[in-house]
Amino acid sequence: MDETLKPLRIPPQMFVYADKHRISQLVQSMVCSLVIDQPDDPISYLIGLLQRSSEDIPRVMVLGPPAVGKHTVAKKLSEELRAVHVTKDSLLQYQSDLHVHTEQELSEGLLVSLVQQRLKEIDCFHRGWVLEGIPQTRLQALSLQQAGVIPEHVVMLEASDDVLMERNRGRLVDLITGDVYHQTFILPDDDIISQRLEKGRSLSEQQRLAKLHHYCCESTGLRSAYQHVLKVINSDQPHADVYQQVLAFVRTHQRSRTPRILLLGPAGCGKSHQARLLSEKYKMVDVSCGQLLRSVAASGSSQGEEIKVYLDDGRPVPDSLVLRILEERLSRVDCTSRGWILHGFPCDLQQARSLQELHHEPNRVFFLEVMDDTCMERLTLRATDPVSGQSFHTVTRPAPSAEVQNRLKTRPEDSVMSVTQRLKEYRIHSAALQSVYPDAVHIDADQDPHSVFEAMESRLTLD
Repeated sequence: MDETLKPLRIPPQMFVYADKHRISQLVQSMVCSLVIDQPDDPISYLIGLLQRSSEDIPRVMVLGPPAVGKHTVAKKLSEELRAVHVTKDSLLQYQSDLHVHTEQELSEGLLVSLVQQRLKEIDCFHRGWVLEGIPQTRLQALSLQQAGVIPEHVVMLEASDDVLMERNRGRLVDLITGDVYHQTFILPDDDIISQRLEKGRSLSEQQRLAKLHHYCCESTGLRSAYQHVLKVINSDQPHADVYQQVLAFVRTHQRSRTPRILLLGPAGCGKSHQARLLSEKYKMVDVSCGQLLRSVAASGSSQGEEIKVYLDDGRPVPDSLVLRILEERLSRVDCTSRGWILHGFPCDLQQARSLQELHHEPNRVFFLEVMDDTCMERLTLRATDPVSGQSFHTVTRPAPSAEVQNRLKTRPEDSVMSVTQRLKEYRIHSAALQSVYPDAVHIDADQDPHSVFEAMESRLTLD
């Protein structure tokens, strides 16, 4: 083998193109469908899939305990999306049409088989589907997954047992449409419909409690089976509010892509901390521009010596040199395969445009928003113990003893004058940076780090 050969570097433009046209998701979907359906004519089959993939075909499951409102939400959702509403009752009718007769409860295998067959019908294939109340157990969920029934969105409605029991007592049904209402929580606007409502068939208190207990035992397993496409919504609120939350979730699209994340914000907003949390959980490469420059400067290379001169003198490293270092780092295999989180660069309009010219474009940009007073408090009140290397903060993490307190050192960049200047420079350039990244997500970073992380995490894979 020729040891002089260098590792193949994939041009960054390819990743931008793949993101724009959702190539990863498309290939994954086609391979999955081929393996599951095993068509006799794969080429024609894939052509059909590609023609269909240009449309947004809903694949939704609405789950939850008895009386939580699944039927009302699922029916309205299917009408809004023009998708097929699939229920257990409709599957029983489908079973009858197939001349399969049984008076017993549907077995696991038969239920999965019926769902699989129903969702392959031409109406479900082209219009999509909303599956109500199925699966009810983790075993059913795994069986459906093995059968190729993969939802894009799973909505799990929840409410307290007391609320569910009360809803069961006042249940009303329109026998013509099958719509479910309640004498307290939800009534029709039409008087004609109100007059024909009848008391719905309901279980006894003991039967209802047994079903609630069974669902409670299975809910954790269901959440685990669909954790990557799941939204849990509290249904103990006005029906219109519940439905709007469901609809907003279903209209989002999960995307499979290599993350390229850019964190922007003033000094002290928590960029480094959030980058570390994301890197630890998702194994992305944490690319801190400042740390990267210091690392290269300490390497002894020719570029390192060039950078070291600027760092030793306290001068900013020229953009051209910074961009060469970033180009080399972001092109490494770990960044291209696992993704990266960049922070500390760009800081102004010209730097942002120069980064775009390298074609290392982020596919998610976060602005961490914090007031200057908070940033001042976070930075100017922190100090480092030169003995242990630990960082402390006068308010949030005071030194454990007077001895440690007396030896703490404050970094020059954390002085009041330095922080004030850094914040002023960021405010000058922030509007220009926002113009370069108009689709950026703005996060309130003036809260505990865990809440900030959750807010960012919830927006990582959504369009």
